[in-house]
Amino acid sequence: MTAHSPRTALITGATAGFGRAAARRFVDAGWQVVATGRRADRLDALRAELGDAVHAACFDIRDEVAMRAALDALPERFRGIDLLVNNAGLAQGTKPAQAALLSDWKTMIDTNITALVTLTHALLPQLVARKGAIINISSVAGVYPYPGGNTYGGSKAFVSHFSLGLRSDLHGTGVRVTTIEPGMAETEFTVVRTHGDQAASDTLYTGANPMTAEDIAESIFWVATLPQHLNINRLEIMPTSQSVAGFQVHREGQP
Repeated sequence: MTAHSPRTALITGATAGFGRAAARRFVDAGWQVVATGRRADRLDALRAELGDAVHAACFDIRDEVAMRAALDALPERFRGIDLLVNNAGLAQGTKPAQAALLSDWKTMIDTNITALVTLTHALLPQLVARKGAIINISSVAGVYPYPGGNTYGGSKAFVSHFSLGLRSDLHGTGVRVTTIEPGMAETEFTVVRTHGDQAASDTLYTGANPMTAEDIAESIFWVATLPQHLNINRLEIMPTSQSVAGFQVHREGQP
């Protein structure tokens, strides 16, 4: 991706799921990783597992002051970011819009949109200087609406369209921008979405043969390590067991 060696990736949400798996994949390939997340114990465990190739930066992605302080405090060897993986994100709640909690909506917007654009804006100068890359993790929910998806789907649609806008603005700089839009993957996603209901998560994934965090990490790594002259604009991935459902039709007399 660049002439710098070793290359450095900053991966948000590295304490679980796609982010943790991606950190492992990049370190295994000889990269350095700045791993961010809110849970210090998990970041410490990741660094203990992967060694000095990882710098753990513990902060809430929604806290701009803490984010900027963490960037300012990066050790010299981790300061040259070649790849930004905007992975941190979440869904909150499964209820229809008219029954949803406004606090859940605000949490999703603050995490999936505001924090993502804030970090991206902060790192753009050095990504341009290093002809780096940005990989934004969106979702098929941003493309295909479904009941209960409301703000989560809207936030991920923003991520996908923002990425295309970045591609347009960064034209000629050499910076590559990709959106990865996963479908069903078994991580902590549904436990978080249901505010801790492990049984709901188990029910959703049982027998579905969903994707794994490692599947998505491999896709992130593939995109990041393509030759410099190639850019994947959007990569939509679903497990074979999942496909797009049909339209809903409400009929008179139905509740």
